[in-house]
Amino acid sequence: MDMTRTTKLILRCGFLALLLQIPSGPPTAQAETYVAGQFGVTLPSIGKGLSDVDLTGSFVPGSTTSDQALTSSVLFGAKLGHYFKRVPWFGIEAEIYHTTPHIKQQSVLFSGPGGPVGSAVLPGVNMRVLTIAPLNLSFRYHKTRLQPYVAVGPGIFMARISDPSLTSDNSQSSTKLGLNAQAGLRYYITRHITVFGEGKYNYVRFNFPETPPGSNFNLFGFNGTYNMFHVAFGLSYNF
Repeated sequence: MDMTRTTKLILRCGFLALLLQIPSGPPTAQAETYVAGQFGVTLPSIGKGLSDVDLTGSFVPGSTTSDQALTSSVLFGAKLGHYFKRVPWFGIEAEIYHTTPHIKQQSVLFSGPGGPVGSAVLPGVNMRVLTIAPLNLSFRYHKTRLQPYVAVGPGIFMARISDPSLTSDNSQSSTKLGLNAQAGLRYYITRHITVFGEGKYNYVRFNFPETPPGSNFNLFGFNGTYNMFHVAFGLSYNF
C-alpha cells in the first residue's frame, strides 16, 4: 500500500472516531436538560388518514363512511426534556406541535346497518390538529455522540375542522386523549448543541359533533380514528 492510500485511510479512521467519539469506558454520568425547536412534515399517505368513520347525530345508528384521505402538511413545534444522572439512558420529555392535514375533496361510500347505500363527492374541509404530549418516556443509547432513541407517551390531541367556502364561524372541534410515539437519532455537535431527526406516530379517535339545525355548516357529525405519521427535524440546546 503506498503512502497516499495509507494517509487517506488514517484520516478516514480518525474522522470516524472523532464523529462517534467512542469512549474506552463508560462516560461520566450527569443530568441533562434540553429545549428544542422542531420542524417537519405530516405524511398521511403512510398512515390511514381518518379511518373507521361512524356517522352520528341524525344518521341511523350503525351508519358509516369509507376512510377519508388527508393532505400532507407542514409541522412545527417545540420540546423540553430531561435525562437523569443515575440512569442517563432514560429521560422524560414534553412536546407540542401543530399541523394542518386537511380533509381532501373525495368520493365517499356511505353504508348503513344492512350494507352500502350509495356514494357522494364531499367537498374539502380544513383541519387543524394541535398535539400536546406532556410526558413522553424516552430511552436512548447515550455513550456516543450519535444517539438513537425511542419515546412513547400519552398525547392530548385538539382537532378543529371548518368549511373553507364559508366566511362565518362554522367550525367543529374535538379534544381527545391518544398515543404519541417517536423514534429518531440525535447528534451532539458540541456538549450543548445537538441536532436530531425523528419519525412520530399518532393514534387517537376524534368525535366531531353534528352542527345544530339551521347552521350554514355542511358537515355531518362523525367519529373517526386519526392514524398519522410525521417526520421532524430540529435543533436543541442542552444545559
